[in-house]
Amino acid sequence: MKGSQEPGFLRSLVCFGGVIVIVIAGLLWLSISLHSLLLIALVWVCGHSAALGFRFNEIKAALIAGIVRGLGAIFIFFLIGVLVAALIEGGTIGGLIYYGVDLLHPTFFLPAGLVLCSLMSLATGTAWGTIATIGVVLMGLGGALGIPLPLVAGMVVSGATFGDKMSPVSDTTNLAAMSANADLYAHIKSMMYTTVPTYVICLIAFTLVGLHFSDQTISAQELLNLKEHLAIEFAIGPLTLLPLVVLLVLSVNRVAAEVSMLASVAVAVVLAVATQDRTTMEVLNTLNDGYAANTGLERLDVLLSRGGIQSMMWTMSLALLALSLGGILDRAGFVRVLLSGLLMRIKRSASLVATTIGAGVVANMSMGEGYLSIIFGGQIFRKSFEDDNLENHMLSRCLEEGATCSTSIIPWTTSGAFITGVLGMSPLEFGPWAFFNYVNPLLSIALAYMGFGIFRKAQSASNGLRAQ
Repeated sequence: MKGSQEPGFLRSLVCFGGVIVIVIAGLLWLSISLHSLLLIALVWVCGHSAALGFRFNEIKAALIAGIVRGLGAIFIFFLIGVLVAALIEGGTIGGLIYYGVDLLHPTFFLPAGLVLCSLMSLATGTAWGTIATIGVVLMGLGGALGIPLPLVAGMVVSGATFGDKMSPVSDTTNLAAMSANADLYAHIKSMMYTTVPTYVICLIAFTLVGLHFSDQTISAQELLNLKEHLAIEFAIGPLTLLPLVVLLVLSVNRVAAEVSMLASVAVAVVLAVATQDRTTMEVLNTLNDGYAANTGLERLDVLLSRGGIQSMMWTMSLALLALSLGGILDRAGFVRVLLSGLLMRIKRSASLVATTIGAGVVANMSMGEGYLSIIFGGQIFRKSFEDDNLENHMLSRCLEEGATCSTSIIPWTTSGAFITGVLGMSPLEFGPWAFFNYVNPLLSIALAYMGFGIFRKAQSASNGLRAQ
């Protein structure tokens, strides 16, 4: 832009480092609202941009551009709020809890829940849809079984991330392959080298942690009491599961997420009016305000009083601030210059892998949106991977392991904010238990330095993938 200059490495480091210090210090030590911290960080970055010669109108345009690129996520926020409210109104959530408490024992709850979330996310290709449906149910079941909710949330996020990362119908999986110019199935096959060992580690970890709760069985009387209150609040029956079946079938058939969710909402609304003794006016108001449960059982009321468009407003406002911050950081070039400076210092393939994965985390922290981080990483690192004669699917794998895995455990990303809105719990609380999300990138980096999972074009030209 006229009058503006490219930031130097030192200024970029100071600017971006300042953002990280503001957010982390404010959250961990000063207990300041995340919205306020992002606003302070936004002013900080805008000040650095102005010092480079950017005019006010140019800075404003960059902020707006950042928001525009994330509007797809904003629409999903609204739909998820509507979907959760509709599934509660239609008795779907209540029905799943009613049947689930009979099937899951505390000892096996965590590994079984991990597998369930993984399969749901793998089939539908959406971590958000999995968290908003099966995740909400598992939170309720975990609470009923006496398992700490941060632990349950970490398990849900781990399983949902695995499926979203490995599913051929996932938007992030396809986006990573496209950004690296890699074949989709070569990309998925490449990820298996690091993702499968990670998943086995997580399955073992959740099983061992679950053994600690093996003696916390819910008594027969408590179980009966829970089911009685659910039966009073909702007309429970197999039909109440229909909205979830509709969502699953449409998602598996690669119908757009927005269409799949709207179809599920429509079925749930019809069920609520036809079977739950609710008027159309009451149901439609719930889609905006959320469901207010009054079962007489406090833990059920807390679980079921959620959903609605208004419940996602905290999430949406946080996402808007994060996206606008990402817009100016990107437009002024701070993150790009910072990463370019690091690339000049890389001498080994394993270091390139580590830097690409780390950059995905940094991009999520700065731009607040996993999709943008994947695209950004593809643009920044593609030439370095080509110069090192590395396969394109290695780049796409690193993009997923950095951006896809970290986006859910950073509080101010769209994904982190979404999970907070749906599960009522911040990534700061469940993050330590989201084993998959940080074990996968760390294991991938460790394996790369051991020489495992490094694929060069000359080695894989004949048949399949071969590690260096």
